[in-house]
Amino acid sequence: MNEEIVLEEKQKSLKLPNPIIKIRNISKAFSNVEVLKDLNLEVFEGEIHAIVGENGAGKSTLMKIISGEYHPTSGNLIVSGKERRFYSPSEAFREGIVIIHQEFSLVPQLTAYENVFLGRWGNHTLSIVNKNKLKAETNKIFRKLGIDHISTNTKVSNLSIGDKQLVEIAKALSVSPKILIMDEPTAALSLDETKSLFEVLRNLKKQGVTILFISHRLEEIFEIADRVTVLRNGELVSTSSVSDTTMDELVAMMVGRELENRFPEKPSIELGKTILKVENITSEPFFRNISFEVKKGEILGIAGLVGCGSTQLGEALFGLKKVEGNVLFEGEKLRIKKPVHAIRNGILFVPGDRHTIGLILKRSVRENHALPNFDMFSSFGFMNLKKEKESTLSIAKKLNTKITGISQKIENLSGGNQQKVVFGKWLVRSPKLLILDEPTRGIDVGTKYEIYKLIYELASKGVAIIIISSEMDEVMNLSDKILVMSEGRITGELSPQDATQEKILLLAVQGKEKSENE
Repeated sequence: MNEEIVLEEKQKSLKLPNPIIKIRNISKAFSNVEVLKDLNLEVFEGEIHAIVGENGAGKSTLMKIISGEYHPTSGNLIVSGKERRFYSPSEAFREGIVIIHQEFSLVPQLTAYENVFLGRWGNHTLSIVNKNKLKAETNKIFRKLGIDHISTNTKVSNLSIGDKQLVEIAKALSVSPKILIMDEPTAALSLDETKSLFEVLRNLKKQGVTILFISHRLEEIFEIADRVTVLRNGELVSTSSVSDTTMDELVAMMVGRELENRFPEKPSIELGKTILKVENITSEPFFRNISFEVKKGEILGIAGLVGCGSTQLGEALFGLKKVEGNVLFEGEKLRIKKPVHAIRNGILFVPGDRHTIGLILKRSVRENHALPNFDMFSSFGFMNLKKEKESTLSIAKKLNTKITGISQKIENLSGGNQQKVVFGKWLVRSPKLLILDEPTRGIDVGTKYEIYKLIYELASKGVAIIIISSEMDEVMNLSDKILVMSEGRITGELSPQDATQEKILLLAVQGKEKSENE
């Protein structure tokens, strides 16, 4: 009797759930770089199984093998009792395996309902599309997810990142998946939206759907998952019941060492003169009558629920949105009509959506590093390639960016290393004001710690920093001053010493209630 049969007999005798996915000695290499090493794992039918690990640990690669996007270099994948070594994404999809990628697979020019049922619009023989039926079905899925603010007729290009994520989730649920793979599904969602999503996942679990759940928000793992698997450097470190482990143990297994604090110790920074002062700035329909100031070396946190207008505020200060009102920078009135105006004045912006406006995924690390810095790497219209290369390598080394070389394409980097490239291209310019929108979205705890240290280092050098974040512990731990936004308004100001999650949420909700009553 072979080992496989023994395992199956043991499961039957213990009355354990049936494994719907069996991963046997799977390895995967790209250009002789091994990203998965001899993995063995079983996922039970009808469980919510979390996969955690640092960026680059191999989580997304493993999920792409299960969904047919990648083929393993060696080893066996068994799904529903059948070996699936060389099957395609379309074959996996027909078998009920659906993956929600961290990068959206939506068509911006199409509406929400057209994206939800993309490729399944109707009777292809007669070329008939029953739009009303598709809209009704989309609304039914939206209600299931607790979505009441997205019109089925809205073009995806007009939606926020959070709303795009909700449409992506609705698209996955529209096919009644048997195995649902979710890669950072809550990274762009508000607390309420996350709560609604978890209710849907619990209902799917009751219906026998198997869910593979990747998240860097470890508190979510303990709220929603049954079991958790830890990957590190492409190897499986541990698989255990969530009830049998702790967050500290998970973090230690992920990073390979004890991580005593999630946030580095904050240095004592003497604040300088006011560098930015905004007076009653408005950008309809996103925000209105916003006033605040930031000093040199100060870290200003802006908190609020997704859709509160904070992202658009950051974009406006960088010249990506038209703005009315007064903006004073270094004591002088400044009109920022385009990003180039902001860059010339030392105002730089790390966007929350790094894949769309932060990076060009099909281009290399070197090209992305150089793109906004041609003026620094060229003279008389000619690029100084040596200077460009040295700068790219120097910043990659400083930020501990894991790359095979500066010619590596951005799309082949992990989320954390992509974010380091976004940060790095601005460090060349010695910023005076750095605006960070969701700077650690989709990033593991180890990389977060590195970015937090970088933020403190920049502040210590007199750089003024605005952090826009929906992660309240991030805002409370890093900031010298906290503003709360809701419905395009500032609804309160808190000191880090007085701030609590409850106070921040109350200010956010009060703002929404005020807007609804007007």
